[in-house]
Amino acid sequence: MKTAVEILQGQEKGKHPYVRPKDAATLIILDRTGSVPKVLMGRRHEGHVFMPGRFVFPGGRVESLDTRMTAASEIDAIAAAKLMQGTSPRKARALALAAIRETFEETGLMLGVKRSPPPSSPGDIWSAFTQAGVHPDLAALHFIARAITPPRFARRFDTRFFAVDAQAIAHRIEGFVGPDAELVELVWTPIAETKQMGLHPITALILEELEARSLAGFGHDLPVPFFRMKNRRFTRELL
Repeated sequence: MKTAVEILQGQEKGKHPYVRPKDAATLIILDRTGSVPKVLMGRRHEGHVFMPGRFVFPGGRVESLDTRMTAASEIDAIAAAKLMQGTSPRKARALALAAIRETFEETGLMLGVKRSPPPSSPGDIWSAFTQAGVHPDLAALHFIARAITPPRFARRFDTRFFAVDAQAIAHRIEGFVGPDAELVELVWTPIAETKQMGLHPITALILEELEARSLAGFGHDLPVPFFRMKNRRFTRELL
């Protein structure tokens, strides 16, 4: 059986003109309370142009207001140093906040700490956190991977993948997942069983990295893989 890297290496490119990748962030929620760790996966609506019907992690593009949201804590210094390679401290922080915000918008789950007074919202997209009294907790996030969509594809993203323990869920609101939503269902799945879910190669590859990272102790000091096309070959570098 081919590995995810081999599948990506041989994947046919699109025929689109060069598109500059957009900054994006994804969050993997990991439940380690049982004997077998599980991850939260969401199935995308069949009507989406990008990965329709696929199981994915919650995530999306960085918004301008993400740079202005307050937080209960900042990113771990070691993780931040890796995250800032190729970008500014301001953008690195916004990426972490975008992962938390997008997770809420797609699942109804708020990651952070609930306390008074509530955080100040820079605008509508963060107002729900203010109403719930939940402060995003950036120190709880682990930066685990970065991947850039290869050239010649219609949609390209420079995605930073974060992971967080499910214990960081401070609040949840129902009604965000359903037949007419971006994600039509959520499932908690053991990492080993995700191989049977028909995942996109990059999703499967990130889960392989997550599993290896968990076995290695899940520390911030572990190297972070960076996947991209370089000299027409799919490469894995370490940050």
